[in-house]
Amino acid sequence: MTQRYSYKETLENAEKVNWRVEDIIGGDKQLDFTRPFLPESLARTNSMDFLTSVEKRVLNQIRGYGYLYTFGLVEEFILPFVLDHARPQLDRDDYRTRALLRFAGEEAKHIHLFREFVAEFKKGFASTCDTIGPPQEIARAVLSHDPLGIGLVILQIEWMTQRHYLDSIRDDQALDPQFKSLLRHHWMEEAQHAKLDTLMVEALSEARSPAEIESGIQDYGAIGGLLDGGLRQQAELDMQSFQRATGRTLTPAEQDQFRAIQTQAIRWTFLGSGMTHPKFLETVGDLSPAARTRIEEMAGAFC
Repeated sequence: MTQRYSYKETLENAEKVNWRVEDIIGGDKQLDFTRPFLPESLARTNSMDFLTSVEKRVLNQIRGYGYLYTFGLVEEFILPFVLDHARPQLDRDDYRTRALLRFAGEEAKHIHLFREFVAEFKKGFASTCDTIGPPQEIARAVLSHDPLGIGLVILQIEWMTQRHYLDSIRDDQALDPQFKSLLRHHWMEEAQHAKLDTLMVEALSEARSPAEIESGIQDYGAIGGLLDGGLRQQAELDMQSFQRATGRTLTPAEQDQFRAIQTQAIRWTFLGSGMTHPKFLETVGDLSPAARTRIEEMAGAFC
């Protein structure tokens, strides 16, 4: 495979970014519940013409809550995976060791950040919002798979994060500035994580035969199916949370429309937008051109 990044360069870039959770959320840094949290490209509420403008904003905020909760959930398996990848070669490459340990430390900080966000959200939102989990059980299920498959899933998530912020969030002036700040600071560190995970995928594939690479790619698909099932369940929970928050009982026809639109929205957010990212597909293509073609064909279902 072509090595596009270096541990030394990513470490140097990562060290230029230095923020604390306490500087981002809490105290006077409060969420503004009069404004949406997510861009329309991710929330997809505008086409739900059976909702009022206020109800669309409430749903947008529920989706925003689920968005950061889900990021916290996936960080629960990213953190141990990175530590496990760093441990076997602690004495071989100082830049590699330092870069990966910083990667792990930043992921732990992101988990902390998202937990603080959850606490702040609960202070200001009208009712409770249900979520899938518990995260530790999902992490165990993901980590039981082939390391190459796990690495590919994480790589997809890292590039997905870049796409969300750069394509949809950064220039959207309608969003709550505090929520937007959370996403900006998260993105600042994930920009280097995407490069480091590319290096990890390259290392995991180095000594593998084509059959062993295919086995890893098959496990990538299996993990994707596991996550897709959870996302579908989250869309159902969001509908329950919406009805509880608004005091409105949707008709059967409205429930069907809600389910169809929001299931597709959440699948695009966490699967399709990463599967179609050019950098992710580039790495997959280096492993197996046939696998890249399969993923490109499969991604249409999540768009």
